[in-house]
Amino acid sequence: MADPTLGSTGCSMHEPYALQVLGDQMEPEFPDGCIVIIEPTDERKPGRFVFAEVEGVRWFRQYIREANGDERLVALNAIYPEIELRGLDWRVLGVIIQRNIRRQIKHYDDAHEPVPTPTSLSALKDLTGT
Repeated sequence: MADPTLGSTGCSMHEPYALQVLGDQMEPEFPDGCIVIIEPTDERKPGRFVFAEVEGVRWFRQYIREANGDERLVALNAIYPEIELRGLDWRVLGVIIQRNIRRQIKHYDDAHEPVPTPTSLSALKDLTGT
């Protein structure tokens, strides 16, 4: 809970946070029950997985911006409709930077390409020279 004397400028408002995915809308990349880490930012980069609020409803979707400027939020599971954003009141609350499925962690960079994560100590490069 934020300190009421700080308003919405408290440090905790700018720290990454975790949410559990409920449902199959973002499968197969984000299955039901997995945990995602969200970086609180309003960056709207095409292709990013975002946590957004549209007309007061919060969504976890992939942000798409077409060359003509049209914007939409897309579920990875094709059975769910796209959310066309033209004319709607919406904002990005954060971007997904990490996913955890049963202790298997996957990181995402700005373009949402997986960032390699060492799986064992032998995969780490020794930068100390020892």
